[in-house]
Amino acid sequence: MADAPRSEITRLLLELSAQERSDPLGSERLIELVYGELRATADALMRRERVNHTLQPTALVHEAYLRLVHQDAIQWTGRAHFLGIAARCMRQILVDHARRKNAAKRGGHDAVVTLDEELASEMDEEIELLELDDALEKLAKLDERSARVAEMRLFAGMTVEETALALSVSPRTVDGDWATARLWLRRELRGE
Repeated sequence: MADAPRSEITRLLLELSAQERSDPLGSERLIELVYGELRATADALMRRERVNHTLQPTALVHEAYLRLVHQDAIQWTGRAHFLGIAARCMRQILVDHARRKNAAKRGGHDAVVTLDEELASEMDEEIELLELDDALEKLAKLDERSARVAEMRLFAGMTVEETALALSVSPRTVDGDWATARLWLRRELRGE
């Protein structure tokens, strides 16, 4: 299916109240509209993971989608908001997967993730996913919005404009927050 117009996704999300999300027809239409974008996000995330990762992009999309449509407390504001929440959800799924795998190995090595090219050029190309997650949690305690910007950029591959829309801020604000997050993450992950 060709990508749906962004406005159609936003319209459907706004129409779906918490009660309507459990409606199979509304949920089916939503997945038809957003599956391509969620799959592209999952593919990009999985390309950054180690080659022998046991979680496949399709499974990541399906698990994230199931979590998203059962979020009764969230009132969607549109496509960018949905994708921003999807980024957080996919991040959590990958982190949970890495923690379970490490627990099963009893002290095995953390999952390795390759950062986006922009951030990777400033740091070592590969870092441990759990280390990145911990760093983002620390950043969130200091600067929640910068951490959300980093999450959306790193885990969902969202553009500056999409991130700005999801966070209801200007693209210039996102640029500043992204610069702050990159600098802070570089220092934190290098132990500077």
